Amino acid sequence: MNKAFRYRLYPSAEQAILINKTFGCVRFIYNQMLANRKTIYEQYKDDKETLKQQRYSLPAAYKNQFEWLKEVDSLALANAQINLNTAYKNFFRDKSVGFPKFKRKHRDRKSYTTNNQKGSIRLIDSKTIRLPKLKDVRIKLHRQLPPNSILKSATISQTPTGNYYIAILVEFEAKLEPITPTVDSTLGLDYSSKSLVVDSEARSADYLRFYRNAEVKLKKEQRKLSKRLKGGKNKNKQRLKVAKLHEKVANQRKDFLHKLSRQIANAYTAVAIEDLNMRAVAQCLNLAKSTNDNGFGMLKTFLAYKLAEQGKQLVMTDKWYPSSKLCRYCKTVYPELTLADRTWSCKHCGAEIDRDINAAINIKNEGCRILGIA
Repeated sequence: MNKAFRYRLYPSAEQAILINKTFGCVRFIYNQMLANRKTIYEQYKDDKETLKQQRYSLPAAYKNQFEWLKEVDSLALANAQINLNTAYKNFFRDKSVGFPKFKRKHRDRKSYTTNNQKGSIRLIDSKTIRLPKLKDVRIKLHRQLPPNSILKSATISQTPTGNYYIAILVEFEAKLEPITPTVDSTLGLDYSSKSLVVDSEARSADYLRFYRNAEVKLKKEQRKLSKRLKGGKNKNKQRLKVAKLHEKVANQRKDFLHKLSRQIANAYTAVAIEDLNMRAVAQCLNLAKSTNDNGFGMLKTFLAYKLAEQGKQLVMTDKWYPSSKLCRYCKTVYPELTLADRTWSCKHCGAEIDRDINAAINIKNEGCRILGIA
């Protein structure tokens, strides 16, 4: 099994300069190779066979022209090429993805990936990690790596607040025995813009809406930022204040979702959830902020890997499945129901229906059907 573990890094001033230089070189080489591919694509896009036969520039080809590229980790540049290859293939696989875009200095995420070659990445002790070019760097190892794990690669990144992190990808043996789900140990989850999710046992996640709670303070600090003189020290100080607020909200959200997903994964053998297009949901009237705040997509990601680690399953029901418009008792469908109808009465069987709880139970039932345990 492969899994990444993220830790805080504390580089020295000299190491931080080299890390930032590597960020810049990775961005530069990515943009240079992308420009080369874009030129070739524009020239041969109508002749697919000729386009397939084209050879593209490699990172090594740029080192003679730009000597400063030799100062940074060569594997970081090689991984930039791999990332571009992936983006390029995704474009041809699905044109709606769009052609790869150039990376911008102040907008795109600052990160680079390097690989472990003959022990070039290794933990020296509980406070130090050795990395290519950087040598020994201080690390906050708040949790241990799995025993007998093999370090495969490391991704170093910097947040907008200036903090450095490292994500260590390790390979280790995990004895996974698939657990057979049962109807009683399967949970259905229905998306709720207010509380994040409502489950098939009539419980609400009671999401704390961290962005909404910080919105007044964020507006105040962002207003101050807009009035600061561009290029001045006070502008950068205020930018850091705003970035720290955004980072705090993101950390609070992630912490909540990690704890919720862990609680669910430990308690149930299978979870059924809607396969919603969250981008489309966010575009609905008055739902954009709530949808972007609660992180439903992130919850699905966390549930997927936490259940898989225990040999359990996450089942996705079709996004067109009428979970909120189907009476769970008599199976009558009411297509005319809208989001405003939070409770309704079934005209066929007379049952009083709560929209969210009913949808969660229907999602559970559909999940059980997909699993073959209904």
